Amino acid sequence: QVQLVESGGGLVQPGGSLRLSCAASGSIFGINAWGWYRQAPGKQRELVATISGGGNTNYADSLKGRFTISRDNAKNTVYLQMNNLKPEDTAVYYCNAPPSMATGGMNYWGKGTLVTVSS
Repeated sequence: QVQLVESGGGLVQPGGSLRLSCAASGSIFGINAWGWYRQAPGKQRELVATISGGGNTNYADSLKGRFTISRDNAKNTVYLQMNNLKPEDTAVYYCNAPPSMATGGMNYWGKGTLVTVSS
């Protein structure tokens, strides 16, 4: 089993920044690809960013240049730095460990952290 716990969400004004953290624990040996997704009210969950074992990153086109995914392997933590936040970034943000041999084919999700961008 893999446990993912997100933190760092909250209320921020437009133009502000937040850094989300995802602490991974449990059977995480060998897991080296991670992702962040978000789900806004009334909308489907969508990709925000992913990071591969080799450190390659991928972002939703609309978020490039504002969001940065990174990880600290020593701390088993994945981060999402979000800058110049907009009201449309309001959503619950979820950490993800995608299916792999290391996860036994399981797709793991955290419970999410709420980000609200409002003045």
